[in-house]
Amino acid sequence: MMNSETSAAPSPEAAPSGTVPGPVRNWAGNQTFRAGVLHRPASAEALAALVAGAGERRVRVLGSGHSFNRIADVDAPDDLLVSLGALAPLIEVDAAARTVRVGAGVRYAELARVLDTHGLALPTMASLPHISVAGSVATGTHGSGDAVGSLATQVRALELLTADGDVRVLSREADGERFAGAVVALGALGIVTALTLDVVPAFLVRQDVFTGLALDSLAAHFDAITGAAHSVSLFTDWKEPCFGQVWLKRTDLGAPDFPWAAPTTEPVHPVPGMDATACTPQLGAVGPWHERLPHFRPEFTPSNGAEIQSEYLVARSDAVAALRAVAGVRERIAPVLQISEVRTVAADDLWLSPAYGRGTVALHFTWVPDAERVRAACGALEAALAPFAPRPHWGKVSTVPARELRGRWERMDDFADLAREFDPRGRFANEVVRGVLGR
Repeated sequence: MMNSETSAAPSPEAAPSGTVPGPVRNWAGNQTFRAGVLHRPASAEALAALVAGAGERRVRVLGSGHSFNRIADVDAPDDLLVSLGALAPLIEVDAAARTVRVGAGVRYAELARVLDTHGLALPTMASLPHISVAGSVATGTHGSGDAVGSLATQVRALELLTADGDVRVLSREADGERFAGAVVALGALGIVTALTLDVVPAFLVRQDVFTGLALDSLAAHFDAITGAAHSVSLFTDWKEPCFGQVWLKRTDLGAPDFPWAAPTTEPVHPVPGMDATACTPQLGAVGPWHERLPHFRPEFTPSNGAEIQSEYLVARSDAVAALRAVAGVRERIAPVLQISEVRTVAADDLWLSPAYGRGTVALHFTWVPDAERVRAACGALEAALAPFAPRPHWGKVSTVPARELRGRWERMDDFADLAREFDPRGRFANEVVRGVLGR
């Protein structure tokens, strides 16, 4: 979550159509993909032809590159790594139906601006508006809010290019259970080319930040604190059992009643000591939903590449015990940690969503860019959280073995059957997907 106006790892979507020679790296620069080139088709027809001509080679799609593990990678240099960033940026608003059809490569900042001109909004956004819609949905990415689901819960329909070149449309209304399995799908069913999202009337948000919330206070008043706003984010560096910042994003625009911590008197950045210029307005400033729900402004590139991220999602009923468990290993994780964020996510019915079947609390960790030390810190953290069987975020770093992950999603076997139906030859799988599916 560090910020600068340039990025050490430029997005693959910034390149022209055609092919971009490797090496190709992710957003933070901690992963170098195996593909020899990055394919950037300029049209849906070119994309279909590329997939149809791939033969038995694997095909994976790289969105905005905001994953820290190998979820988007191919297996071998001659496999096809594809970006949809050169496709026309489709955004079709149906104000009467309160939906928007959006191309898979479109980023949330661009989508939000268009929706707002129509008086419409998304009910939630992630902390970064720079990420692509399809990639965020496919990995179960989320914002924060007790009553708000992940970004994937906004999906009403999706358009999927299969290995044989056909486009299949699945919708919430027509496909029921199969649709619930196909939304958060890790790219394993095919290439999502467009999605139809539910939207709501545009709204205003007031953002306030408080400082100095003790872990004991949070434990004693957890429901009241996380329910104090439409979106609540808690930040700590775990050097002490205390949350240095609490970000409240409120849709009722009066001054918040928050007796557990003191209001800040100047704008702050979640990472202590960093310039707050890149952050969305605070100090009670009221503004449009899309200029407050993210933590960061879209005109800034929200990383200089100097970070690795992990996230573990536990049942809300385990939240306080899980936070106490993290506090128990804080001396082992704090030296490697830039900042940790705690958020809440409403339960959903999407098979591979980290919030499937349960109200969820997400424990996010932004580490220093030292893979060996981060791996050791993750090991200590995962051991502490093991009694709560946390579900790691699909796009972030974890050392939990794939065989253990399979048991943490009740519908994993059903999803494996769905993947075999849509992609019987495993053309869209990679080592991460195969490990999770046991294939």
